[in-house]
Amino acid sequence: MILKSAPCIYRSEFNPVLSQKDVPYDADLVFNAGVQKINGTYFMLFRNDYSSPRGSHNLAGTSIGLARSADGIRWEVDPEPRFNIKKSEKGEITRIYDPRLQVIDGEIYVCFAVDTRHGIRGGIARTDAEFRSFDILSMSAPDNRNMVLFPEKINGKFMRLERPFPVYSIGYDKFDVWCSDSPDLVYWGNTKLVLPCETLPFVNAKVGPAAPPVKTEKGWLTTFHAVRAVRAKKNGWERKWGKEYFAGIMLLDLVDPSKVIGICDQPLLAPEAPYETKGGFRNNVIFPGGMILEDNGEVKIYYGAADAVECLATANVDDLIALCLQNGNKKGETI
Repeated sequence: MILKSAPCIYRSEFNPVLSQKDVPYDADLVFNAGVQKINGTYFMLFRNDYSSPRGSHNLAGTSIGLARSADGIRWEVDPEPRFNIKKSEKGEITRIYDPRLQVIDGEIYVCFAVDTRHGIRGGIARTDAEFRSFDILSMSAPDNRNMVLFPEKINGKFMRLERPFPVYSIGYDKFDVWCSDSPDLVYWGNTKLVLPCETLPFVNAKVGPAAPPVKTEKGWLTTFHAVRAVRAKKNGWERKWGKEYFAGIMLLDLVDPSKVIGICDQPLLAPEAPYETKGGFRNNVIFPGGMILEDNGEVKIYYGAADAVECLATANVDDLIALCLQNGNKKGETI
């Protein structure tokens, strides 16, 4: 089955908006960025996997870089990365990657994934306006990742979406979206299932959080990544890669975000453009990490493509809400 992007979403003519050629230090794969608009300036924390020598398939490490933009399209990268873990320097933590940005009550927070020698963990840190210092507030137990924060407290609690992946208890690669709450961003609990992967007709592997949700009058507009396993083939640098990643869209209840009140049962974005399907580390991959609702109703969605470049797609917020609600409330009733 060939899956297509929703007709209401448009890829930027400037795509990719950020790639290795824009980075003034060692860079090869620039993708899976977190993006926020803060006091009129767009900030992007991006993942960069780099090789040695540059351009080879022998990855030497992972860094997190910072870029800024006045219009959300043209970006200027800071001269040095914010984090840089080289293979030769690895200890218990072997990689920090996939940052997600959120602003809550004027404070800037970063969610991130951490590979350790004893499992994959998700972390939350508070940072300053220049992203120079990072105060780590919490780290999950293994195995959990893809954490994103809601932009405000709900019922007096901080809320996050997350994707634990319990291979031992399930026995196969089939994971779901969950949510947890916290009184202080440190201690998390009251965990509830939000989106089981088996509820989506175009998914046969897993789903997980993507960009942090944005608030609308109808609910929390929320992207997710959705994965379909395909016959293993040489599909990019990674020779045995056999999956396709799509962007999905759903609407969560404003008061109880564990409740899905509407969901599009087809992809919001499917890999179609050349920079999504060819020449990447893992082709046919779309992974949203940032979503900004502008005052004019335009929604900017930033996404990693083919695990190699960072891209931008736009849509009208009313069209995205309608996409979530077009099937009525039946998804919300069954999840």
